[in-house]
Amino acid sequence: MLNERDLIQGCIRKDTIAQHTLFEKYAGILMTICRRYAGDQHEAEDMLQEAFISIFSHINQFKFAGSFEGWLKRITVNAAIKILQKRKIKVTGITHDQHELISPDINIISDLNTEDLLKLINQLPDGYRIIFNLYVIEGHSHHEIADILKIKSATSRSQLSKARAILKDKIILLQKIPG
Repeated sequence: MLNERDLIQGCIRKDTIAQHTLFEKYAGILMTICRRYAGDQHEAEDMLQEAFISIFSHINQFKFAGSFEGWLKRITVNAAIKILQKRKIKVTGITHDQHELISPDINIISDLNTEDLLKLINQLPDGYRIIFNLYVIEGHSHHEIADILKIKSATSRSQLSKARAILKDKIILLQKIPG
């Protein structure tokens, strides 16, 4: 079994055993990220493939400073966003009047299990889903999201607010349905 440094150095040398081992070790974790951004399983698989192409193409740029898994996750998020941008996703702001109607209170989410929440997030429109993931899950600021997606910070804030409102409505609806 290769340690992380040996695994990375093997991939830099384009050793197929090291590449296969890296894929086997991290594919599940990275697929979870892809599923959060993708509209369906097929798209998530495409995102994962693009992520690994990018990982293997740029692995020589990893400087052994910081978390290797974190580096892999950043590349995966970037690959997912790149695919979505090629699809010309719509990320548009909402009007001031609409913004006032949206409640940011989503404490109700704590009652759901992770898989149920993931399913609800995947039902969001692309723009809302991407911004929700980048802000809530990846921890980016609205300014960073604006830079990544080439939008205004206010658009990021309004999309997040709308995403939260939609999720809240869906959760409330789920709770009203008898189990």
